[in-house]
Amino acid sequence: MKAVILDAATLGEDVDLAPLREQVDSLEVHAITDPAQRLERLAGARIAIVNKVVLDAELLDQLPALELICVLATGTNNIDMAAAERHGIEVRNVTAYGTASVAQHTLMLMLALANRLPLYQQDVAAGRWGESAFFCLLGHRTLQLSDKRLVIVGQGELGSRVAQLAEAFGMQVTFAARPGNEAQDSRPGLAELAPTADIISLHCPLTDATRGLVDADMLARMRDDALLINCARGGIVDEAAALAALRAGTLGGLGVDSLPVEPPRDGHPLIDASREPLNLIVTPHNAWISPESRANVVKLTVDNLRAWRAGRTA
Repeated sequence: MKAVILDAATLGEDVDLAPLREQVDSLEVHAITDPAQRLERLAGARIAIVNKVVLDAELLDQLPALELICVLATGTNNIDMAAAERHGIEVRNVTAYGTASVAQHTLMLMLALANRLPLYQQDVAAGRWGESAFFCLLGHRTLQLSDKRLVIVGQGELGSRVAQLAEAFGMQVTFAARPGNEAQDSRPGLAELAPTADIISLHCPLTDATRGLVDADMLARMRDDALLINCARGGIVDEAAALAALRAGTLGGLGVDSLPVEPPRDGHPLIDASREPLNLIVTPHNAWISPESRANVVKLTVDNLRAWRAGRTA
């Protein structure tokens, strides 16, 4: 039983792949795979293990031995699911592997923006502390989290964990209705909650209903000192509108861990704006990368392999 990992580098060099080797007869490990290399590397393999490498219909049509695709992530948008089903190829993904890591990252962004860390760091680096007439700097108004209102979009495992951490700081947490389902949802919609929110944190998937969810109109509903955090997917926030609001002083802070195109090889306005005196933090889609989280991806993939093998022999 031959298995091939096409993009092991996405898990990092410090993750032990031995548990995966124990589940198969042979395991070929490739750090990164270009599109032109996919067919040659997967030829004869019964199991493909991928994170973000695209397995499209044209490729799957040429892999008659392939029986299982293990995705080292929750999203399966890089797999042609219809083609996989047509060929009888089972697709298994992993979920909830990085809840603690992403929740921690979300709170990091929240705390840093609330305390205007980007602005004060720039002040210190520019020598303004040493120029102060007294012992500290008071130029940027901070936000104490206690008793402030946090609105979360997405009440799954991740959103719920963020709520628990926020409540430890004394925040009042409200969950918004599922976007696109407001009429059937007992919870108020984001548009209704936005004017009262001190912080909005996004933990929902990118769908037709959430694409551009926080646009110029939604930003106009928000308080001028409100913080916006996106540790979900790029495209849920209209980044251009959010940047314009931040520059205009009608948004208190912006923290994002994802962009619409990743990696952003052609750059992005938010990355360029990181050099400006703004309460802005852009992190490189690394909210999930704690060693524990990445090891959990391997563990859950091992579980998928065992379940698949058990199903074949049942």
